[in-house]
Amino acid sequence: MTGPRAGDPRTARTKARLREALLAECAAGRELAEVSVSAVVRRAEVGRATFYLHYEDLPALAVDACADVVHAAVDALHAWQTGPAARPPARPPAALAGFLREARGHAALYRTLLLPGGGGPLGERLHRELRARARAERVAVGAPDPDLVASAVAAAFTGVLADWLHDMIPAAPAGTAADPAGTTADPAGAAGAAARPASPDALAERIWLLLMALHRAGAPAG
Repeated sequence: MTGPRAGDPRTARTKARLREALLAECAAGRELAEVSVSAVVRRAEVGRATFYLHYEDLPALAVDACADVVHAAVDALHAWQTGPAARPPARPPAALAGFLREARGHAALYRTLLLPGGGGPLGERLHRELRARARAERVAVGAPDPDLVASAVAAAFTGVLADWLHDMIPAAPAGTAADPAGTTADPAGAAGAAARPASPDALAERIWLLLMALHRAGAPAG
């Protein structure tokens, strides 16, 4: 018996339906461990044998379903690049906050694959692809320390995203160094900020400042 052929349109459609079915099952806030293969194949309208023809288990499907989030993250961080001479803006691109809002909507699934600190299969893939993109860009413009800075940028973003999805990064109280103008902070102050995670828009602002600092740290002195 032969397996599905790579590039077969029917295979691509079936896998897409399975990915969409899994995301739909997790959309209600269920963790991956609470989702069954039976529920996924029923929603995708395929048989269990078809599922196992394409995936070893649900975690394998989940990693495939989350591949798009990796590409979306990398693209969101580089949405400001309109040409080879473009310079990063002081404020984050709107696509970054949009990506964070989308990620928050699938937090139950992503938390299973993206562990605190940035570990797990999703974290490893995001770190790898983000590092490759950051390194290639620094090499292209002759920026110093492409390997060091690319590793730092990839590790910082992956780790912050993971910790935020695990509710480990609270909103910044207004007037603090993280939000001196009080424009992205929790209006309830320190108590309210500690009670809930940072909003996608606020996190986008804060992580953008962090990433820009990492890029500047790799610039020559003088």
